[in-house]
Amino acid sequence: MPRTVVIGGGIAGLTAAFRLHRECPDWPLTIVEEAGRLGGKIVTERVNGFVIEGGPDCFLAAKPAAVRLCRELGLEDRLQGTAPNGRRAYVMRRGKLHELPDGFTGLVPSRLWPLMKTPLLSPLGKLRMAVEGFVPALRVDQDESLASFVHRRLGVEAYERLLEPLLGGICAGRGDELSLGAIFPQLQRMEREHGSLSRAILAARKNRKHAVPVARGSTPPSAFLTLRNGLAEIVEKIHAGLSGANFRLGRRALRVRRRECGYSVDLDGGESLGAEALVLATPAHATANLLGDIDAETAGVLKEIPYASTSTVSLAFPRSVLRVPLTGSGYVVPRLEGRPVLGCTWTSTKFPHRSPEGSVLIRAFIGRAGEDHLGEAPDEQLLRWVKEELRSVLDLESEPSMMRIYRWPKGMPQYTLGHLGRVARVEQRLASHPGLFVAGSSYRGIGIPDCIDSGERAADQVREFLRQAHTAPVPQKETA
Repeated sequence: MPRTVVIGGGIAGLTAAFRLHRECPDWPLTIVEEAGRLGGKIVTERVNGFVIEGGPDCFLAAKPAAVRLCRELGLEDRLQGTAPNGRRAYVMRRGKLHELPDGFTGLVPSRLWPLMKTPLLSPLGKLRMAVEGFVPALRVDQDESLASFVHRRLGVEAYERLLEPLLGGICAGRGDELSLGAIFPQLQRMEREHGSLSRAILAARKNRKHAVPVARGSTPPSAFLTLRNGLAEIVEKIHAGLSGANFRLGRRALRVRRRECGYSVDLDGGESLGAEALVLATPAHATANLLGDIDAETAGVLKEIPYASTSTVSLAFPRSVLRVPLTGSGYVVPRLEGRPVLGCTWTSTKFPHRSPEGSVLIRAFIGRAGEDHLGEAPDEQLLRWVKEELRSVLDLESEPSMMRIYRWPKGMPQYTLGHLGRVARVEQRLASHPGLFVAGSSYRGIGIPDCIDSGERAADQVREFLRQAHTAPVPQKETA
């Protein structure tokens, strides 16, 4: 029987393993994970009635992969959206919070009037956004930074006061370095197909006229989804579904070597695993280290993908100590504000089931590209910054009843200019290594649905490779 090894027990590697094990249960399968647990950046802690997420706390409903996987795992009825009173968000301006203008989603304004009323922009900044439809489209086919695109189409104020803080909350990146085509290709398509963002939005509105309207008085569907007991429910279900698979938890993969029929993976402790097919669902820099002995060129390209270090700090308080109501999901902070905290989520408002009655849960984010030293600061410094932030914004002086700090050194891949070209070079090089595949957030999407997609794609590639490599019949993928 063909043997497959998956290195990396995050959601991408787990999805690849789950798909392979479900469709080809007789094939030997081994999952290697350096940490002593599965899940990667999905870390859920359940304590004293609180559900605390150390990494992501939800995923985009518009991308179907995560919802589809939850359905396959029998978790569809566990999905929950953002609470209706937690769907508002705020942006800081000169130390004060202002509501993000209604209709400002996907980094594109869909309604003009809320923008005209917001104090986040000056009259000139509002006028600059209003004339976006008259700005000529860029016809040259080239990679462009997100900052350049927004400056060109919407103006400097729109970027610095609205887009940049939202971008920091999504990928902790610098807009002047990030690739538009790699992160938001839909914006690039909107300009190319319609000549401007405003005309693209008008066209989308016309198409929606024929859609089924939301019933009056009903709650619109949430843009974000999670699991009632935390995202770790997905990890736990996958783990339970991998009965019969072999796990090497707490074991570090050191290197990949070629052998006559496939590959061998050297682990710490002296063990070596043989595999006909190998999925590397590890960060780009870790994948580079694994491949250095068999393909130095690919390893070099992978090392060009930079990462940012971040930390999250979750604090719990009795609700009675609040002086400012926590209405909405939280706020983001532009770089212009010069604060170490780049945003806060009011977790217990966004997802009320995450805290017991009478308590509130708040999560702060620290660290982004160019400010890695902030995310890597000692625990006491992180806690001091967050307390100062809450004192400044919420007039919250009380000591927390509980706190949790989670660190993600080199945890957030940065899709800088030229990223898609680097990914294409990696994929081209891997074609010369039959049976070797990669998955994860380093390549074509950092969100949970993107990682699930990459894991499913890797599983399909493994199946197809082994089907062609063996004359014995291989189970075909089921169709819906």
